[in-house]
Amino acid sequence: MTPAPTTLFLTRHGETVWHADNRYTGVSDIELTPHGYEQAEALGAWAAGAALDAIVTSPLSRARRTAEPAVRATGLDAVVEDGLTEIDFGIAEGQTLAELEVSYPREVADFLNDPAAHPLPGGEDPKAAAVRGAAALLRLAEAHQGRRVLVVAHNTLYRLVLCRLLSIPVGEYRRVFPGLRNCAITELRVTAGRAALMAYNVPTA
Repeated sequence: MTPAPTTLFLTRHGETVWHADNRYTGVSDIELTPHGYEQAEALGAWAAGAALDAIVTSPLSRARRTAEPAVRATGLDAVVEDGLTEIDFGIAEGQTLAELEVSYPREVADFLNDPAAHPLPGGEDPKAAAVRGAAALLRLAEAHQGRRVLVVAHNTLYRLVLCRLLSIPVGEYRRVFPGLRNCAITELRVTAGRAALMAYNVPTA
């Protein structure tokens, strides 16, 4: 008998103070902007009508704070999943791509050509990040079989994970999934360890 599918609603945290300059924000613990908190409130309003069974977040504070309005709206506790931490961008942390190109032109060119084969120096291997993130989501799907789960995490990790779960080459993540909007919803349906993409980047406000 086929197990009941689990619905995972993936959302990126609200806007942070590095967002306007498009600075790489990986493992750095960066605060939300006032607009980021407004986005989180809109996510909370969406959650109130989403019939959720669980809320799970990355351990980074920007994800946990984004989840707080959904926690209030649903009465559910937020569970932290360490496997959902954003990828470490190494030398890129806190930098813009334009700034990096000045000091690391060859490394940036290689990264843009194939970000999985040529990650920026000092950072986490994107392929390894895709494995850990996908494993985390599959664990959640199994633990909440047949239920509806809001997952609050991060832009690059999600794109890597989507590639892995949907059998897309990980090196294509920047092209196939150009970016997740803050607090938009991407819906995955997971059945017996296999994922189907039901919706991508749907605004909550």
